[in-house]
Amino acid sequence: MSDSFGDTLSITAATVDPALLDLPWSIPLEQWTAEHIAALPKGISRHVVRFANLSGYVVAVKETSEELARREYDMLRTLQRLDVPCVEPAAVISGRLDENGDALATVLVTRHLRFSLPYRALFSQTLRPETATRLADALALLLVRLHIVGFFWGDVSLSNTLFRRDAGSFAAYLVDAETGKLYTGGLSKGQRENDLEVARVNIAGELMDLAAGGHVDEDLDPLVTSERIVSQYRMLWNELMGRESFASSERWRINERVDRLNALGFDIEELSIRTGQGGNEVVIQPKVVDAGHHTRRLLRLTGLDAEENQARRLLNDLDQWRQRFGRDQMDEEMAAHEWVAGVFEPVVRSIPRDLRGKLEPAEVFHQVLEHRWFMSQRENRDVPLAEALNSYVDEILRHRRDEAALLEPLTGSVTTPIRVSQGPEDWRTLV
Repeated sequence: MSDSFGDTLSITAATVDPALLDLPWSIPLEQWTAEHIAALPKGISRHVVRFANLSGYVVAVKETSEELARREYDMLRTLQRLDVPCVEPAAVISGRLDENGDALATVLVTRHLRFSLPYRALFSQTLRPETATRLADALALLLVRLHIVGFFWGDVSLSNTLFRRDAGSFAAYLVDAETGKLYTGGLSKGQRENDLEVARVNIAGELMDLAAGGHVDEDLDPLVTSERIVSQYRMLWNELMGRESFASSERWRINERVDRLNALGFDIEELSIRTGQGGNEVVIQPKVVDAGHHTRRLLRLTGLDAEENQARRLLNDLDQWRQRFGRDQMDEEMAAHEWVAGVFEPVVRSIPRDLRGKLEPAEVFHQVLEHRWFMSQRENRDVPLAEALNSYVDEILRHRRDEAALLEPLTGSVTTPIRVSQGPEDWRTLV
């Protein structure tokens, strides 16, 4: 849908938010004042980018050419339909004029991904090797998912990616599709290798830049980390798309292959199985591979929407809870509903209001479970969940930076401690 406002301003969007008209489109982005800007950390960009508050959410506004803005808007909408992790396109605004009547650049507006951060904002002082490795692994998985749907990125880098915490790991989202192309017939090996080489060079350069500024741990090797994305990508691609041959007497390996793919977070919608001469050999190859196995199962059982590793962790806790409290013979969906009402929601509700922007609920729950495990190991006893939650809030969560609305990239605030509520209605099943 495209609407014109005033003499020249044109907004193209699936749904136009009237609040867009309140932003100062007659002023170049670099001249926007604090009253219009949401102070969120930005990655490195070749364009001028500003964040702005809009109807209760935040948008990223990027100045570019009209052709590139419309092309990227359409590409992001297509990737969303293909269920690829990327930012949500909101609008293209063209026909901007300044107060003198001179033309201003077209802008692409995207919704800011809550609880996401550019890689430079994921560390407080120095980037540790293990954090860099997790970032590379997340980017490798994103690149595999893009290549599976036939998307050639052309400019793979940490700077063109946003990261959300995912149960000790990270989930990566494409934030810049300006150079990307979608091929309905899939990508050639050469195109995939080209993206890999661009990723290797760009990531090495980005980490070297951080190292030059003294922002990485002395044990972090930028070249080793950049090679990590290549090796991780190839492992994932071979596991997901590779053919496997085995003797017909070893047909159990079909289930084993499916289980391995599920463990990586992928579902198989179709398998191609071919027997060899004389029926002595079986060749198996996944045909359609879709990510989000655990995410979909958690959503189906509980209605909770989480990242893949978060979903895996929550499902593990659900399964352990069912066994511990004799719910393993109960219908799975009924048990899941009881677990949400009696375990998950009480933890989320007990987080003080002033701390709820620190992390998304699924990540908080995961970290509470982690904290409980470490407390139990340290104190050599089974620590109750309510006690672990109080300790986690006071010792860890209260001192984290706010990732829903981070005001400064590398600073955080400490507030006055508030004890977590332990009302009996919330804790009757928490032990």
